[in-house]
Amino acid sequence: MPNVENEAGQGVSHAVGDSKIPQKLQEHVPQSVEEKLPNQIHDTGSSATNQASVSHATGDSKVPKGLQEAVPEKLEKALPDSIHDTSKKVL
Repeated sequence: MPNVENEAGQGVSHAVGDSKIPQKLQEHVPQSVEEKLPNQIHDTGSSATNQASVSHATGDSKVPKGLQEAVPEKLEKALPDSIHDTSKKVL
C-alpha cells in the first residue's frame, strides 16, 4: 500500500533532490519542517529555508558543530538543554 499524505504534509517525503535524512523520518515529519531544513541537508527546492550558518548554543552541546550551523534556530531550541544548551541569554 503506498504512503498517503495527510493535511500536514506527513506520510510522504517532499525532497526533490538529495537528502541526508532517513526516508522513514522524512515521511513522518510535516512538510513545513522538511522545507525549513537547508537544501544541502534535505533538498526540497525551497528557497525559504533558514540557512543562518550559525549555532545558537549558549552552553555545552553534543550536536556536531556543522549540524548546529545548518539547522534553523527553532530546531536547536527544541532540543533538551542537556543535549544542546540554548538556555543562557546572550547580550
